[in-house]
Amino acid sequence: MKDPKAAAGKRQQPLSDTRLTPAAHAVALLVLGVANAASAQNATQNPVPDSASADTRTNTVIVSGIRASLQQSLAVKRNADSNVEVITAEDVGKMPDKNVADSLQRLPGVNISSSAAGSGGFDENDRVSLRGTAPSLTQTTINGHALSSGDWFVLDQVGGAVGRSASYSLLPSEIVGQVVVHKTPTADLIEGGVSGTVDIITRKPLDFRQPLSFEASAQAVRSTLAKKNDPQYSVLANWKDPTNTFGVMVQGFSEKRSLRRDGQELLQWAQIAPTSKIATAHPDLANVWYPRLIGSSLFEQERQRKGGLLDLQFKPSRDLSFDATYFSSLLKASNYNRNYMTDMLGSGVIGGDVAPDSYAVRNGTLTAASWANAGTAAAPLRYGIVDNINRPGAYAKTQFLDLDGRWRVTNDLDLSAKAGITRGTGATPAQGVYEGDINNSGVNYQLNGLGNPATVHFPSINTANFTGTPLDWVFGASPASTFDEEKYAQIDAAYRLEAGPLRQIKFGFRGTDHHRSNLEVSQGPNWANTNPGSSSTNPAWNGSTYPGDFASDLGGDFPKNVWQLDPNILSAWGDLHSNRDVSRTYYPDMFNLTEKTKALYLSGDFEGDMWSGNAGVRIVRTEGTSNGYQILPNQPPGGNLPAFPWGGFVQQTAVENNSTYALPSANLKFDVNKDVVARLGVSRTMTRPDFGALGGTVTLTDENHTGNGGNARLKPVISNNIDATVQWYFAPRALASAGLFYMDLRNYVGYGTTSGVFIDSRASQQTGRGVFATYAITAPINVDASVKGAEFNLQLPIGMGFGADTNLTLADSKQNFGSCPALTTVTSSDPCDMLGASKVTANASAFYENDVFNARIGYAWRSSYLAAQDRGTPMYQDAVGQLSASANWNITKYVTLTFSGQNLNNPVLKNYVYNKDQPRSFYVNGAQYYLGVRIKY
Repeated sequence: MKDPKAAAGKRQQPLSDTRLTPAAHAVALLVLGVANAASAQNATQNPVPDSASADTRTNTVIVSGIRASLQQSLAVKRNADSNVEVITAEDVGKMPDKNVADSLQRLPGVNISSSAAGSGGFDENDRVSLRGTAPSLTQTTINGHALSSGDWFVLDQVGGAVGRSASYSLLPSEIVGQVVVHKTPTADLIEGGVSGTVDIITRKPLDFRQPLSFEASAQAVRSTLAKKNDPQYSVLANWKDPTNTFGVMVQGFSEKRSLRRDGQELLQWAQIAPTSKIATAHPDLANVWYPRLIGSSLFEQERQRKGGLLDLQFKPSRDLSFDATYFSSLLKASNYNRNYMTDMLGSGVIGGDVAPDSYAVRNGTLTAASWANAGTAAAPLRYGIVDNINRPGAYAKTQFLDLDGRWRVTNDLDLSAKAGITRGTGATPAQGVYEGDINNSGVNYQLNGLGNPATVHFPSINTANFTGTPLDWVFGASPASTFDEEKYAQIDAAYRLEAGPLRQIKFGFRGTDHHRSNLEVSQGPNWANTNPGSSSTNPAWNGSTYPGDFASDLGGDFPKNVWQLDPNILSAWGDLHSNRDVSRTYYPDMFNLTEKTKALYLSGDFEGDMWSGNAGVRIVRTEGTSNGYQILPNQPPGGNLPAFPWGGFVQQTAVENNSTYALPSANLKFDVNKDVVARLGVSRTMTRPDFGALGGTVTLTDENHTGNGGNARLKPVISNNIDATVQWYFAPRALASAGLFYMDLRNYVGYGTTSGVFIDSRASQQTGRGVFATYAITAPINVDASVKGAEFNLQLPIGMGFGADTNLTLADSKQNFGSCPALTTVTSSDPCDMLGASKVTANASAFYENDVFNARIGYAWRSSYLAAQDRGTPMYQDAVGQLSASANWNITKYVTLTFSGQNLNNPVLKNYVYNKDQPRSFYVNGAQYYLGVRIKY
């Protein structure tokens, strides 16, 4: 593995020298003047503050803080032989960065999202992707090794949504020493990132200046929508002996935050069947799309991220060093979700072939419809359903133990070795679930595109009154869990020599053993203790309704004064009336997957007059085995239910999926002159498909007979890449750059539609007999795709303590249309859009800093993109921007007051399906404000 500190290569080019520009002279004089004034006022043993010092031997100004971190980052970027982006610890600390993803979004070519897949979106950045690709195509490592992580949201723990991307909500910014984003690979980087690798480098005990160092912070966070204040703490202590031989660093963090999300969700989009009675009576409604559910969605959660990092470093001589690092992060994420919804499928009006009394169609979509009450007391007709789902104890966790050793055998030969284990888990231990019917009320709705939430009315029902709401049934996945583990070991060698332009040869070997599995026990009703269709067994209601300001930031006209159950009463009721034993294991969502890999590489570093570079090849062998579940083929329709309530699923015969690939790469750097650097990189990269895609699972939606399936025979994604960039370092801490990139992807994971016969579990539960139906299954397939784009970056020190930086990324990403089946004939979006692909990403920030005070404001924006496949249809995220700001006041050399804010513009997250006449959801999470104190000694 490449030593991050050696990323600058052999020829270190300073970013500033004695030939300063007039603006740089002015900044230097200002800083020295402030430092001298502070020295005259406060004569201490250290008369020069930490924020500015003068080295009289070289007459060079050394600046720390925001400016120093920018200078350090640019130094690594300039001297690296490959194309990298860099963030340092000070840069992270001077922004309102609550996890590493918050910091990365400011870099050119980096995209962030606030959810893994089907959870919609929240107020914390959670996934990172590069250059218009999905997060799964970005490799995340810590100190050069892989990171296993779990997800707290139940729909991300099971089924086809289980991905490979790391959850950044588990990674607080306090652990960061430096983050290096590798946009072009080198042979010694571990494989797995088609679009690039994000390497998070933690701080090391022997890197600290003083024998004893201490840092601590205490903050209060105010969540405006939740209207709650919560505490957040972090501490770091580092000790090293006077000889710089042995050091110990301990970090700990405990960060609590309350979250509330108000929303409207339009779920389970379906088409009116052309053979239905509705379409027969109204031919213009044949194949028209409509949302089955339009719901008033309220989500509340208490998050607490707790954990720490322990690092032991031993360096008995200049030629030998050892390092042991342990990290653990637990995100407690109990949550309570409520939704008051229309229901037009299943037992609803369209499912019951009841034509609307009036309607409107636009762009192949039923944009408005109205039904008067057509039910009777004897034969009620359902117009809506209500879900209250409490998930106490939900959590996600990641941890790793890494052992690292380095030995300088001779002046020309270095050896290094690394071994360790990383483990990630995520679980929903239990669910308290109530689902009730909204009967004999009539309903009407009107879609308003993405301008406003849909208008929804239940004319003859009081949405704030729980009394009389009949129980439908208890549903859901509970308990559910996911487990991810990787064991790894590697050895690397570097041999320096003088053979023409060849300066160094590197080679190494790495092996891994990876295991991923999940479990789901479906929570079914205990029919002996409940009376479906009656309110007699409903849980007790204490008269509670949604908060009085629910959805006030969304606008629109839909039910807002809605009843809700107490979450503790709901959980107790669910425990009483639900079966959660292993006989109800929900096999369609489960898989067990193992991967063993072996990789070896050989590369060379080259250097000539005004140029340098590297070239090499990495050869990777993957041996994978997937075990999913399938329905027993000899179960006929009708008859008694099979032994398992969900239809006699059995584990498939293990499907082997082996491959061997050679991944060559070459990077050239040209020093055009002292200020201009040109780079060219060509490479082949690889990413293995998502675990859920390989698992062979089949997740079914009984109401419209659709589902998502897996494909255990998917091939790894291979990309042939070209990257070219020109960088102009026109002043100290300044950069103007432009670059072009192209990725030709083979075996990209797209989606196609097939059909299969499965048991309809909902109908089977209602009838007590096995009911089979044909389902349309959206499953992953290998297709061809391409990504091409450009990046522009400007970092500008304005002077007098002011500075600004901005970047723009343009990306054109799409699948090969000929190999990508269109999922619908009515669409204004390209059905071959790639997951995670925004055409435009832009970031801008400005800062001010002096010895006492610094402030920074930033805005990040990305255009719309395909976020996920949701219940058999695409889910696009509309364009969105986020405003953040921070300010720090150094009261003394050791104490700093901090204030910061995130989501200050209170963004509304808007999702849609095939076009913007088909909204999927509207979410608002409010802003978050942090006030605290930081102590550094």
